[in-house]
Formats: sequence, structure tokens, C-alpha cells
Amino acid sequence: MTDVTPLDIKLHDIEAAQALIYQHMPPTPQYAWPLAAARTGAEVWIKHENHTPTGAFKVRGGITYMVGLVRRAPETQGVVSATRGNHGQSIARAARKLGRRAVIYVPHGNSVEKNAAMRAFGAELIEAGQDFDEARAHAGQAAREQGLHMVPSFHRDLVTGVSTYALELFRAAGRLDAVYVPIGLGSGCCGVIAARDALGLDTEVIGVVATAAPAYALSLEQGKVVATNDARTFADGMAVRIPDPTAFEMIRRGVARIVKVTDDQIAGAIRALYEDTHNLAEGAGAGAYAALLADRERMAGKRVGVILCGGNIDRTVMQHVLRGETPQV
Repeated sequence: MTDVTPLDIKLHDIEAAQALIYQHMPPTPQYAWPLAAARTGAEVWIKHENHTPTGAFKVRGGITYMVGLVRRAPETQGVVSATRGNHGQSIARAARKLGRRAVIYVPHGNSVEKNAAMRAFGAELIEAGQDFDEARAHAGQAAREQGLHMVPSFHRDLVTGVSTYALELFRAAGRLDAVYVPIGLGSGCCGVIAARDALGLDTEVIGVVATAAPAYALSLEQGKVVATNDARTFADGMAVRIPDPTAFEMIRRGVARIVKVTDDQIAGAIRALYEDTHNLAEGAGAGAYAALLADRERMAGKRVGVILCGGNIDRTVMQHVLRGETPQV
């Protein structure tokens, strides 16, 4: 158990964030794909966060956080953060629109195409550390040394922003028995929990982690934050070793369970999503579908939401996957 106070996000908070976000982007679609139904035996509503201006759900949190920061501290000239790609794109894009500098740290060996996208959105990109958690430590040091505002990867404003995708899904799809959502540091999963609770629904929220990055699953099992020594999965959006305590507390209280999926299952889900929806999904983006495929007997006949949280997959990685291979890290 933890003594961390969970986030309290009300419906009016989410709707206010939604009004702000819609000044920058339209809502994303959610479709009940018939081939997904045939494959799983469930009515499957896929939420296409791969259709945002950055190709991932994080853009919503970046807008909400950066606009809030500039309102609270208009003197802020620059921000720094750490990422595996999608969070960095969201912060860089929002910072540029607000006329602020954005310094983004990524680990060595990060996605080539995500790095290129961050630079295109105006980020000053720096490679440091061997994984996300080490890159985050370097970003914190840069914040102290250069007087930059450190943008965390988990924060109430980020969660409120990304919860808008869940609000769209719940209002468009009607009552869902369950929603599968991948967990990286936790903002997406917490956003689904926040929207569900704000609407007073009884939908089960099912978190998904990679077997090779099981920190949140282990934490849920043990009832406390548990870090791992590594997180070696090609699903880089889920490659987190150290859970955020506030995120964990909200997830602990709000999920029905957490499903672990292997890299082989994730690669298979990327192929299945391509066949069933003709959409590209990155590793984390396919995690939820991988978990539903593993649960197909349990979910047969039910109405299920699946969060396709991003489609930013490198071309070379996708080539391996489409050949029936699992990318190695």
C-alpha cells in the first residue's frame, strides 16, 4: 500500500481540457471493426490515437500541460523532459506553438524516426543514458543546471489531457464491458480510469504491460511500487523500469487487472491490426490488442474497447514484423 493521494479529476476538468485541445486538433475516431470481431469473438471498438497530429495520444497531454504552465508561469522560456518519443513530440509541438524552447532527452539507441519527428517539431534532442529512466535523470540534471522547467512524464495536467480520448470513446461507443489500455509510465491508463469514473460507468479497465517490462504488474501484485532492473522490449512506449507512485496508486485502485504480453504477442498484434484495420501500430500501440487476443475466450460476446495509443513505428521495425519476425532489442 502507498500513502500517495490519487488524482481527483472531475468531468468538468476533462471537458475543459477537451475544449482546449479541440482548438489544436479534432477528436480521433473509434470504429467497431468487423474483422476484429471475427478474430476475437467480441464487439471491438478501437480508439485510433494513431490519428492525432503526432501519431499518438500524448499530444493531448502536451497541449494541456504546456498551456497550463504558460498561464501559471508566463516567464518560463524553456522546458526539458525525457521520453522514448511520443511524450517528447507532444511537448516539443506545444512548446513551439507557445514560443518556448524544448530540450528533449532520449536514451541511446532510441527510435530513429521518433527522434526525427521530435526534431521536426522543434525539439533540441539530446541522447543520454541506456534507457528511459536514465535519460530522465539526465533531463533532471539539465533542468537544474540550465534553469529549465522540468516537464514530468506523469502529472495531473497530462492525465487530464489524455483522458479526453477516453471521454470520446465512452460517449461514442456506448456501454463497454472492458477497455484494454497499455501502461508505460501510466498517464494513458489513468486517463481511462479518470474518464470512466467521471462518467460513473462500471466498465472494467484492464492495463497491459510487456512481459519484459513488468514493473506495474509486479507492483500491483505486491501492493507497492516495485522497480525492475531492465525493460528490454521493442514496445518502447511500455519500456519503463520505475513506476510513478501517483500513477501506481490510481492504477491500483482503478484497474480490474493487468495483463502481461510477450514481444511475440505484441508483434502478432501489430500484424493483426494491420490486417483487421489497415492501420500501423507501434509496439505499445498494439499492446492492448495483444492482451485482448490473449483473453479472447474470456471476452467472447462482450463489448470491448481497445486503445491503439500510437502508430509511430520505424519502417525497419515494421518490415521485420510484417515478415513474421519479432524485433530484437
